[in-house]
Amino acid sequence: MSNNQIAIIDYNMGNLRSVQKAFKKLGSNAIITNNIDTIKDSSKIVLPGVGSFKDAMKHLEELNLIELLNNEVLSKKKPFLGICLGMQLIASKSYENGETDGLQWIDAEVVKFEFNGQKLKVPHVGWNNVNIKGYNPLYEGIEDNSDFYFVHSYHFKTEDENIISSITDYGFDFVSSVQKDNIFAFQFHPEKSQTVGLKLIENFINFVG
Repeated sequence: MSNNQIAIIDYNMGNLRSVQKAFKKLGSNAIITNNIDTIKDSSKIVLPGVGSFKDAMKHLEELNLIELLNNEVLSKKKPFLGICLGMQLIASKSYENGETDGLQWIDAEVVKFEFNGQKLKVPHVGWNNVNIKGYNPLYEGIEDNSDFYFVHSYHFKTEDENIISSITDYGFDFVSSVQKDNIFAFQFHPEKSQTVGLKLIENFINFVG
């Protein structure tokens, strides 16, 4: 296993090049791949993505990546970074276009933004501040309430307060990041969030568990 190779999972759900570019800017050996042996040989795993939860799970299944990810992340405890759709996919299920099972790494649901009378646009697009809750090593050196860039119509909902590492206000407080052991996941796009986003990615690159 390569000590510094980071696998950015290619499962046909877009947004991979901008993520790789951010990692490369920080000097990381990050490669876009869906090759099973290459993923096994990587020390860390990144699952980015935008678009449909249902399509994403279908693509992961067709590429034989679900069992592999379960083994590499849950069993081998490789550091994992989920971004946007990649965060949502680790939940138990999503209610986008019916009910779809996720990777089920975290007891959570993915639900659409619904507002009681407030005229807020969906998707939630643009810069919004992130209220850090508790300790998350990937927020090291990042000020509380820093702005990050969001693009999403669905949000992550969990009753497990212990894993919530930040919340963001968009009509109500929603979960904008979680951490469970070696699993880190963020609803916003650090690769599009300028200096603070690069700092978060740098912290993931340097994370040793």
